[in-house]
Amino acid sequence: MAQTELAQLLGGPDDRRNAIVTLHPGAGGTEAQDWAEILLRMYLRWADRRGYRKEILEYQPGEEAGVKSVTFTVEGDYAYGYMKAEAGIHRLVRISPFDANSRRHTSFASVFVYPEIDDTIKIEIDEADLRVDTYRSSGAGGQHVNKTDSAVRLTHLPTGIVVACQNERSQHKNRAMAMKILKSRLYDLEIEKQKVKMESYHKTKKDIGFGSQIRSYVLAPYRLVKDHRTNVEVGNADGVLDGDLDQFIQAYLLQTSDPASS
Repeated sequence: MAQTELAQLLGGPDDRRNAIVTLHPGAGGTEAQDWAEILLRMYLRWADRRGYRKEILEYQPGEEAGVKSVTFTVEGDYAYGYMKAEAGIHRLVRISPFDANSRRHTSFASVFVYPEIDDTIKIEIDEADLRVDTYRSSGAGGQHVNKTDSAVRLTHLPTGIVVACQNERSQHKNRAMAMKILKSRLYDLEIEKQKVKMESYHKTKKDIGFGSQIRSYVLAPYRLVKDHRTNVEVGNADGVLDGDLDQFIQAYLLQTSDPASS
């Protein structure tokens, strides 16, 4: 599908915006944390393929391998419109490189995608509703590893939303970026509330929730990546994990833009 045709499927009010993406491993320790880092690499490679700019804002490494959590931005036209197709639970089946007996393991990781809001959207946050924690930057995610507590974690007490940023040199800049992420998440939360309210009037709901397993990546005993929403299957699992995601994204956009699928 040509890029111009694909862009026509992106008519949402936020589709043209940049995307803020957060990855969290599921239960399973090192195995799941390694899977989250594989997904991070996949999305950064996909962004490179499309000529998007990307920046890792917060990176918490796992004890042995992988990541405990990571937040990054994808900047460019329709970045959010495309990346929203990836929100959900991603499942990996493989022979574990961390298992001395070479047994097959199943791992899960969550992908959350939010539109990056700008000054045209006003989100008011009461300072009294915030808990601010500072800590020392760590891991490979930041451009700089500081000896000062420059990293910032914000907790929005009314919603329980927690965001962090450690990429900038100064605590002030990290706090400003964390506030930007928090505002984007609060905006997304409000949009989701409206969406749920609207969908309650329909008998069938599209499977677009963050809590749904959307795709399986099977690397053993056979190799196949299958999207459970669109039934698109790709045998070249290595290509997918190297960032070849467009056929999954296109199928999702076609399905969700089709009135008959509502």
